Amino acid sequence: MTEIVIRRAGAAGRITLNRPAALNALTPAMCSEIARALDAWADEDDIGMVIVDAAPGRAFCAGGDIAMIYQAGLARDHDGPRGFWRDEYRMNARIATYPKPIASFLHGFTMGGGVGVGCHASHRIVGETSRIAMPECGIGLIPDVGGSLLLARAPGHLGEYLGTTGHRMNPADAIHAGFADYYLPEAAWPDLIARLERGADWAAIESAATDPGDSALARRQDAIDPIFRHETLAEIAGALERDGSDFANETLSALRCVSPLSAACALVTIRKARAADDIEAALELEYRFTHRALSDGELMEGIRAQVIDKDRRPRWRHSGPADVPDAEVAAMTAPLNAQGWTLEKTE
Repeated sequence: MTEIVIRRAGAAGRITLNRPAALNALTPAMCSEIARALDAWADEDDIGMVIVDAAPGRAFCAGGDIAMIYQAGLARDHDGPRGFWRDEYRMNARIATYPKPIASFLHGFTMGGGVGVGCHASHRIVGETSRIAMPECGIGLIPDVGGSLLLARAPGHLGEYLGTTGHRMNPADAIHAGFADYYLPEAAWPDLIARLERGADWAAIESAATDPGDSALARRQDAIDPIFRHETLAEIAGALERDGSDFANETLSALRCVSPLSAACALVTIRKARAADDIEAALELEYRFTHRALSDGELMEGIRAQVIDKDRRPRWRHSGPADVPDAEVAAMTAPLNAQGWTLEKTE
């Protein structure tokens, strides 16, 4: 089976992720094919817009192929995953800055690398099954693929909350947080896609969209902001303990499941991305951590516990959110200098 289907359909370029049994997890080859297609269509007058969707199943894209990264880690091949991240990030930047409209149809799970493909598009459509999250801290990574910028731009301090806890957003939540733009029941998607293929009229998306309903995340904003505006993970955990509400206890429980080192570094990265407010800067900030994730971080242990052995009991380096030394956070998020990621390919 072809991992990704790329073709022209009328006035649109079509990209369909096609690994439904693997929740459409991204491989290096898929990222390369997406990048090549976008480059080819950018200057072609007969392509008015790009449509990105996925084969029917449980996910638009549940992330990158982390089992592949784990195998590379076992072989002490750190350069292979680093190359994958660099190429993936370039593709993410291309989507975010593309000169033509890109419509993404985000059914089911859209997480991690799926956010990088689907949520930097100019027109992001969700439906009733859509669940969007950045759960990377749960495997010892941080929100990447430009996700730190999306989190930074979320209202108030939702970004810090979503990025550290990995909370899953429903359609209304995703629109409120800025990860999606339009809600449309999924049964209506084929007709809308056919209209877009015929005329590349992106305004048809807005006219077709319907009300997603109330956002529970929006209702929690007043509880989230005073807690997640605190500077450090330890201070956030302390504020949650003092609060003692059901929401606070639920959130503290979620924080105690993720890698404390990753969550602390995610806070730093999201806030620096907020200050920069630029996709390339955000990707460079993320790459500081991902470059070190296999060699110096907890990614191997997180993947082992969640994906390989599936015991869901990672043995993190630190016992809880209050126990991460500032020096470790600084080391994982420090500039890489000559080793860093750049938008232009140099190899």
